[in-house]
Amino acid sequence: MYMNTASCSASSLLRASRARFFSSSSSAVSRTFVSSPIRPSHHHFASLRFLSSSSAARSFPRWSHGGVHWRSPYTLRSQIRAVAPVIEQFQRKIASMASENPFKANLTSLPKPGGGEFGKFYSLPSLNDPRIDKLPYSIRILLESAIRNCDGFQVKKEDVEKIIDWEKSAPKQVEIPFKPARVLLQDFTGVPAVVDLACMRDAMNNLGSDSKKINPLVPVDLVIDHSVQVDVARSANAVQANMDLEFQRNKERFAFLKWGSTAFHNMLVVPPGSGIVHQVNLEYLGRVVFNNDGLLYPDSVVGTDSHTTMIDGLGVAGWGVGGIEAEATMLGQPMSMVLPGVVGFKLSGKLNDGVTATDLVLTVTQILRKHGVVGKFVEFYGDGMGELSLADRATIANMSPEYGATMGFFPVDHVTLQYLKLTGRSDETVSMIESYLRANKLFVDYNEPQSERVYSSYLELNLSEVEPCVSGPKRPHDRVTLKDMKSDWHACLDSKVGFKGFAIPKEVQNKVVKFQFEGQPAELKHGSVVIAAITSCTNTSNPSVMLGAALVAKKASELGLEVKPWVKTSLAPGSGVVTKYLLNSGLQKYFDQQGFHIVGYGCTTCIGNSGDLHESVASAISENDIVAAAVLSGNRNFEGRVHPLTRANYLASPPLVVAYALAGTVDIDFDKEPIGTGKDGKSVYFRDIWPSTEEIAEVVQSSVLPDMFKSTYDSITKGNPMWNQLSVPESKLYSWDPNSTYIHEPPYFKGMTMDPPGAHGVKDAYCLLNFGDSITTDHISPAGSINKDSPAAKYLLERGVDRKDFNSYGSRRGNDEVMARGTFANIRLVNKLLNGEVGPKTVHIPSGEKLFVFDAATRYKADGHDTIVIAGAEYGSGSSRDWAAKGPMLLGVKAVIAKSFERIHRSNLVGMGIIPLCFKAGEDADTLGLTGHERYTIDLPSNISEIKPGQDVTVTTDNGKSFTCTVRFDTEVELEYFNHGGILQYVIRNLSKQ
Repeated sequence: MYMNTASCSASSLLRASRARFFSSSSSAVSRTFVSSPIRPSHHHFASLRFLSSSSAARSFPRWSHGGVHWRSPYTLRSQIRAVAPVIEQFQRKIASMASENPFKANLTSLPKPGGGEFGKFYSLPSLNDPRIDKLPYSIRILLESAIRNCDGFQVKKEDVEKIIDWEKSAPKQVEIPFKPARVLLQDFTGVPAVVDLACMRDAMNNLGSDSKKINPLVPVDLVIDHSVQVDVARSANAVQANMDLEFQRNKERFAFLKWGSTAFHNMLVVPPGSGIVHQVNLEYLGRVVFNNDGLLYPDSVVGTDSHTTMIDGLGVAGWGVGGIEAEATMLGQPMSMVLPGVVGFKLSGKLNDGVTATDLVLTVTQILRKHGVVGKFVEFYGDGMGELSLADRATIANMSPEYGATMGFFPVDHVTLQYLKLTGRSDETVSMIESYLRANKLFVDYNEPQSERVYSSYLELNLSEVEPCVSGPKRPHDRVTLKDMKSDWHACLDSKVGFKGFAIPKEVQNKVVKFQFEGQPAELKHGSVVIAAITSCTNTSNPSVMLGAALVAKKASELGLEVKPWVKTSLAPGSGVVTKYLLNSGLQKYFDQQGFHIVGYGCTTCIGNSGDLHESVASAISENDIVAAAVLSGNRNFEGRVHPLTRANYLASPPLVVAYALAGTVDIDFDKEPIGTGKDGKSVYFRDIWPSTEEIAEVVQSSVLPDMFKSTYDSITKGNPMWNQLSVPESKLYSWDPNSTYIHEPPYFKGMTMDPPGAHGVKDAYCLLNFGDSITTDHISPAGSINKDSPAAKYLLERGVDRKDFNSYGSRRGNDEVMARGTFANIRLVNKLLNGEVGPKTVHIPSGEKLFVFDAATRYKADGHDTIVIAGAEYGSGSSRDWAAKGPMLLGVKAVIAKSFERIHRSNLVGMGIIPLCFKAGEDADTLGLTGHERYTIDLPSNISEIKPGQDVTVTTDNGKSFTCTVRFDTEVELEYFNHGGILQYVIRNLSKQ
């Protein structure tokens, strides 16, 4: 039973977290598993090492902490089935190949303060190695995992030594295995993952093996949060109306996911309308420390959403991976990763009055992008940590993908422990977490002298230097201080088309377009705000900025200001808790007065689910070539992502979203120009509506109450009527419907045999696309709405789908036919083969015809020609989308040659059997004189043993050019994936043999 911590004083809560959170009773039932007949003592852990980071076969419930149950959403009817028999087969197989854990002597008892023990753990101090004391905390988590899982087979003693010797080994880019404790999914990426699992079961059947071997062996949580769209806004019934439409469009997908929760063991599905995955993970799913059958170890998680890093703010090591990697992790495969460097980021001072956590994270993002942290961990420390609430830390951790790091890690300290108590973890559980982390040197106590830790590089920021700011208009790291916003906007209008330019001629920059909006006069000009959205996990989990935004709305309403009706305003909280404290504070009514009605609980505008603009607004923009603006409290603003008609998109704190909505334009100097005219006829300025930090803190203290969290997470376990009414079959193999346009059996394993196809080069390939720098997964992967003239639209229309029912690409990720047609379908795609023309087309080189990318690729494949893609720097940056690799593979792309790759995307390409190659430093397509009209041959050996990670390969063209590239298979394991034709084929063949 959980102890209630509501008696903590309000002042102590605010000191620790700037907000008050809750504790709750545990639910009566937790996800359970049939106990294994083997009940391991600490001497028997070696035979269970394959699952030592999972809890699937242990006899305690999955969420238990030595008899103290974690909050458990069993009543979501995930119907977790007994998995012990299958897992025991794995254990026996692995045990037969593995030796006894060489670190079993380091198993140490963790005593309880009142007698007895919490359990046993693999002790880092017992290794008596002085190098460990200097390791960053994030690296210590990797070390503990390696020691606990060391079996001489999947994890070797040499791997442990590499991590201990991190200071010397990390610069050498050495490879290590890592076994995360759990996997986190959202529905956009979760549907294709479950589709792949279902398809893998069929493949196992076809190979004559046991399909039941395809089951998650670590806990998998899937939160449905990416399907709600802002179809209805500025309306009191928006939540229900949008949910009704969400279920109408996605009933088939939702039923499929519900089938998955019953067909696969160890999988929980959180239904729509519950909240945003990362906020639910932070407040509800995160364990911090697992205690499974008496074995203690740190929580760690990989997720199929790049913002999984938000959990790093809680001291849980987590980051985004491709869906392909996540599927392999679910199936018990260790992740192969390069031992990362760690940037130490020291924080000092405190934020000035009126400066928000959003301003801080946009500043940190710019600093870290400039420093260069791709593929690295960032670890925060210093006296300034005490000034940051847990929600502020989570905001900074959330945007790790935007600054390029694998993690933005905040080690556990007293603030973390208080947050855990306040969000429902029992006193005994928190005591166990603190005791374990202290005993294993994984806890930071800023009241004690700090031992010196070594980092790969060092940065420092005094929090008092942070200024109010936004980022945009096309990238999250292009920060603009508020005081410079007007001049920066005009510079963007003047500059040539690019990340900071729109090339609008001077003579039309002040053009005003007048039109009728629902019978009343309206007008737009360059910079007019047409979307203002409080959205995204980055900010909606933080009471300070949410209540700060509500105070801006209140002050504006009282002064007589009103958002223009043609601005599409919306509020999409990350959980029902936000609604409760907005109502309790009495501030929701002011949001409503300004048009910020709640539209749903999930990701909306930030991922392109912004819904249609009013027809009159859309026409005014498109017919007059207006550079319209969106302002959102999200984390991504790449061109074409938020809405096809908003060419300028700015990331801002929730209070600033309201301020810009009121102003109606981004072309304003808030210091000098009035936002509008009040009811008394006087000008109202920014300073008149901006709340102080103290004002916000007072509202947080009085309005954010423990019971709000308790009731929200009690009800989250009950689903909702529409979800509960979905009926699904009980079969273990999925019955594919060939007429379905949502769920389709992919062709990955058709004709697959037990023999790997082997390595291969590329001969006489045509260039499908020739790109410059910063091509994101938004450009590559199908995202947002389905254009009415696209190949995907043609496919749907041919199958009787009305245009109004197209839904989004994200909702159709379970259908490879739609997704292949939507690959490279972004309307803002800049392909050099088109000589400056922007759009989702390319040149079919043999004929010279201009075709949709899908149509050109189809013609190449029909003629038996391979294709490649040429790109610049940062290819594949953005969200971790497996379809950004699956799509090109289905189009027939065999290799991508780029200046550099985003970490997850490069891994995903390898996972789908596509060869990633990097130009040598100082070279690219332009310097080498490559136009993309050549035919390319990549000389790779056919014997995988002759290929080494990172080796040089020669690329030749049919017009006599020759250049050297680095093949970006970074580890031996990745070479094995390539040899098998992809990671999933590798897993199937290995499981079939066992």
